[in-house]
Amino acid sequence: MNALIEELVQPQVKKDVPDFDIGDTVKVHVRIIEGDKERTQVLTGTVIARKGSGVSETFSIYRVAYGASMERVFPLHSPRIANIEVIRKGKTRRSKLYFLRGAQGKKARLAERIMSKDARAKLVADTKAKEAEKLAEVKAEEPKIEEPKIEEPKAERPAEVKAEPKAEKPEAKAEDKPKEEPKKDTE
Repeated sequence: MNALIEELVQPQVKKDVPDFDIGDTVKVHVRIIEGDKERTQVLTGTVIARKGSGVSETFSIYRVAYGASMERVFPLHSPRIANIEVIRKGKTRRSKLYFLRGAQGKKARLAERIMSKDARAKLVADTKAKEAEKLAEVKAEEPKIEEPKIEEPKAERPAEVKAEPKAEKPEAKAEDKPKEEPKKDTE
């Protein structure tokens, strides 16, 4: 029975989920459908919990904005989640950070996990590689439209038409030019 369930669930599991832990600050890009339109909304917050495994795994993000706190639970492998970006790594010693719910000011802060240069470089390289991969997929999905080639008609002279001699311009005669009047001295 379990093998049958795994076969049905396997196509729904996302392969490009970033590695993030409890205490990390993440940006979650959520697809929102309103009528016929679809848009992406970005929610930024601290991961305070992760639960479950496999296709049913969820994570909770928490944030305080303009004095109002907000907590939202997301299924990790949901098709509504377009992208998850890790902004910063948080240093914690607990698996659930529910104590952040009522905390304010310095009590609500988490120390940043200091990463070695190699680990940071690997994280940046992985992120750039995933972005390039997604860009390549998007370009591959776009239909290629070729511009039609317009050939200009060639100007051919029929053999029957002969070139006419150019008409000569009549030269201006000395009589046609206006005469200059002598200048008068006014002293």
